[in-house]
Amino acid sequence: MPSPRAGRDQTGPARRARRAQQARRARWLARAALALVLAAVGLLIAATDLGGAIVAVLIAVAALALAAVGGWWALTHHGAARTVGVLVMIGALVGSVLLYASSTVRWLIALGAAVAWAAALACGRAALRADRAEHGTPVLHTPAPRRPVLIMNPASGGGKVERFDLVRKAERLGCRVVLLDPAHHQDVAALARQALADGADLLGVAGGDGTQALVAGVAAEHGVPFLVISAGTRNHFAMDLGLDRDDPSRCLLALTDGVELRVDLGEVAGRTFVNNASFGVYAEIVQRPEYRDAKAATTLDELPDLLTGYAGARLTADVDGTVLAGPQAVLVSCDPYETGWYGSGRRPRLDTGTLGVISLTVRGAAQAADLALRGEQSAALTKMTADEVVITADTDTVQAGVDGEALTLPVPVRCRILPGALRVRVPRERPGVPPPRQGIDWRRLGMLALALPGKTTETTVKR
Repeated sequence: MPSPRAGRDQTGPARRARRAQQARRARWLARAALALVLAAVGLLIAATDLGGAIVAVLIAVAALALAAVGGWWALTHHGAARTVGVLVMIGALVGSVLLYASSTVRWLIALGAAVAWAAALACGRAALRADRAEHGTPVLHTPAPRRPVLIMNPASGGGKVERFDLVRKAERLGCRVVLLDPAHHQDVAALARQALADGADLLGVAGGDGTQALVAGVAAEHGVPFLVISAGTRNHFAMDLGLDRDDPSRCLLALTDGVELRVDLGEVAGRTFVNNASFGVYAEIVQRPEYRDAKAATTLDELPDLLTGYAGARLTADVDGTVLAGPQAVLVSCDPYETGWYGSGRRPRLDTGTLGVISLTVRGAAQAADLALRGEQSAALTKMTADEVVITADTDTVQAGVDGEALTLPVPVRCRILPGALRVRVPRERPGVPPPRQGIDWRRLGMLALALPGKTTETTVKR
């Protein structure tokens, strides 16, 4: 059983000193942010007279709305029409700036205000990150495995297994390697179960997230640690674990100098997933045969038809009793993603014990503009967390993308979270997970800025 002792940087005087330093840093960054806001407002007032300020604000709002409409037009059309959308979007933004800047002096002052505002946002976000710097999944110290078995897919990630010499390096560390044959379909879950029957005390995968999920499910089922080797194409799971995605061979260090994390697993229709399960528009894109070779190009090419003429199943999502009717896309993730304009496509934590749910319903340019202007506050976007999500449809089956794998599933499709189900062994020294990005909380910044020396500025990170 893993020791409950936390990592070496989790307790003690060093931790207290670090937290005090972070508190001081957060306080001064918050003060700088508020000072820069005042400077930006002052410059903006100086660049406009009383009536001009109102006109400037109206112009800015109108320009953003027009830019959002242009962006929506670009996303939902092909060829020349898409080009027109891009030109409208850029033209609206550039035109508003030129219209506002009627003189060189006013232009320079307005530019100074914009720079001050951008600096205020940067300082504010840095202050909030420092204020909430205690993040990440706690580590456990466990004995190194004695009979590890790694399953490797030589076709994954464009041949990373061979390019990084993973087989030889793993065998030198005492691993038994099961090399998949790309020419034939193989049941990796069955291979993993056979490895356990032969005495393996750790399972690992060098391959894509779809393969990772299947073997992770077997590891969780038997309570043995799981090793992730970032040998896939995008390696989203490895990214959220804080592993090295540039050199997958460094993941092998976990075998000799590793610690253990307890993370959640997702389950969709009885199949485990480590990242997400998607339904609707994105799931339709994943089903395209060309998606694997050209993800971005296929998405951009298919998006207009799917957004404006989506003819797939009409979905309904039941999120812990809250019904979302007719969304174009539903993303169910194992732990919530960062969202909003500051979203990074990462999950700050993998142990929240909840599913993340993002639902998108955009019916036209007006809703697209609303989404562009208001972000996650828009009615087009629904963000929730849940223990269980049930997807139903007006068809017998729905298409789904599960960790990037295209599946067709019978409805209803039930998704649930398995809290702390997976033991993941990672290198003790690894790139790690950056602090979560977040929106600006001006009230919190004000509290930080006014805190007296020595007064705590810590907040509790919600888990």
